[in-house]
Amino acid sequence: MSLELRRRQGRLPLVLLERGCRGGNGGEAAHYAAMVNARERHDIDSLTDVAFRIFAERGFDATSMDEIAKAAGITKASIYHHVPGKEALLARGLERALTALFAVLDEPTARKGNARARLEAIVVRVAEVTMQLLPEVSVLFRVRGNSKTERAAMERRRAFDAHVTELVRSAQSDGSIRSDVDAGLATRLAFGMSNSVVEWYRPGGRIAAWQIARAISRVVFEGLGAI
Repeated sequence: MSLELRRRQGRLPLVLLERGCRGGNGGEAAHYAAMVNARERHDIDSLTDVAFRIFAERGFDATSMDEIAKAAGITKASIYHHVPGKEALLARGLERALTALFAVLDEPTARKGNARARLEAIVVRVAEVTMQLLPEVSVLFRVRGNSKTERAAMERRRAFDAHVTELVRSAQSDGSIRSDVDAGLATRLAFGMSNSVVEWYRPGGRIAAWQIARAISRVVFEGLGAI
């Protein structure tokens, strides 16, 4: 898009355009145009992507808006054009992770069949979702309830675990998995394997994501096999 068109749309101050056209300070106009271009490349979703890559690496509390802006290639003021603050980015990313996890419970393989088959499908899909949304799920697993946003996320995650725990109890009742392990503990241990993936999994590695997910399922259900 030309500088003139940007001026018409109110995207460049007239003084910068005039300086650029006269050649007196074209660098200033070009720099401003570059910042506008960078801002226009981002929307709230792409900014959430950038923020969560940093949150996953450094932690939410240790990350500043300045760092997010630098990683995005825009000014901090441009971020505030999209969101009121860092907490809003956290809320959006956590919502992504939680929505994806709860969607697993609505998939046909998680709703039909015997309890063990449904559990196996859920364990595989949770592992897959973890690797597909690695930054978002990494941050979700590390929240400690330090804010209203984190506490709400923890509450929803507990609701997810409670649903799965009930399914574990059903499988124990019908004898398809062992009953000498507390159902809640079995759920925590099973998902603990998926949770640990965030610490070492990197896309494009030697072992494909689907292979990792199925390996987790095999280890879990061989351990929980009926005795």
